[in-house]
Amino acid sequence: MNKGALALLVHGGTENWSPQRWKARFDEVCPDRSVLLPNAAFDPAEVHYAAVWKPNPGELAAFPNLRVIFNLGAGVDALMADRSLPDAPLVRVAVTDLTARMTEYVVLHVLMHHRQELYLRESQRERRWAPKMQWAAGAISVGIMGLGTLGADAADALKRLGFRVAGWSRSPRAIDGIDCFHGDAQFEPFLRRTDILVCLLPLTPETRHILNRALFEKLNRKSPLGAPVLINAGRGALQNEADILQCLDDGTLGGASLDVYATEPLPADSRFWTHPKVVLTPHNAADTDPDEISKYVAQQIARFEAGGALENVVDRNRGY
Repeated sequence: MNKGALALLVHGGTENWSPQRWKARFDEVCPDRSVLLPNAAFDPAEVHYAAVWKPNPGELAAFPNLRVIFNLGAGVDALMADRSLPDAPLVRVAVTDLTARMTEYVVLHVLMHHRQELYLRESQRERRWAPKMQWAAGAISVGIMGLGTLGADAADALKRLGFRVAGWSRSPRAIDGIDCFHGDAQFEPFLRRTDILVCLLPLTPETRHILNRALFEKLNRKSPLGAPVLINAGRGALQNEADILQCLDDGTLGGASLDVYATEPLPADSRFWTHPKVVLTPHNAADTDPDEISKYVAQQIARFEAGGALENVVDRNRGY
């Protein structure tokens, strides 16, 4: 197999995610390969690989000899919506660094709600010394929607802290020490036992707006928290944001940690910015080290060109 060029199609993100920074990284890890920016003069037929982040619809269709598409982030829903997407393997980034950072985020926010941090910080602002009873981790049931690499690792970390952990996925999973539920028939039993709901699902037609009032009303109403809590670090379109706000207002939800939103950056007039029951983060739950991502892509290309199998290839029928 002749070595082909690697095209970079990167839009949005911080300065650290700029196309120029990505080119410098890939020039280092792929020293014997042409790494091309979109504004460079080159023959599209030379491109065998593309590393992308939020490419414009139709951009990838310009490369007739494309062999693999590498998505520089975990979510592929924007790519899957491009009807002109070439029929080449689509690979998700799944580096250890990304998994560890997502687990950090999930553990941080579960502990934040478990240890009543919203109440304690309000007490601090008001100079009020009024501690409430603190229950043990074993009194809280955490439910994780999505038991892929990220969900399974977060579940294991929470289990080791003493929480009662369950997980739900579309297909059966078996994880030591975790109560695993699957499929439509077991979805409601999973929700009924859940005090803190963590959503790490991919975005598919079936999961769009799955985080809605009907789901929240099925969560456990008898936990020490008083009302269930939502943590969403999956995709913004998983959540019905009007339902989240209404359920926070009427007590159906006791709190929420949100890292993703229907519109990003989050508009300045969104109520999420100022809602007293919301902990807001700017889509950085698993803000992975780009150096690790570039090494991962280079390793995958080398394995592929040596006749090996690609890792973490997206099933286009399932959407993840």
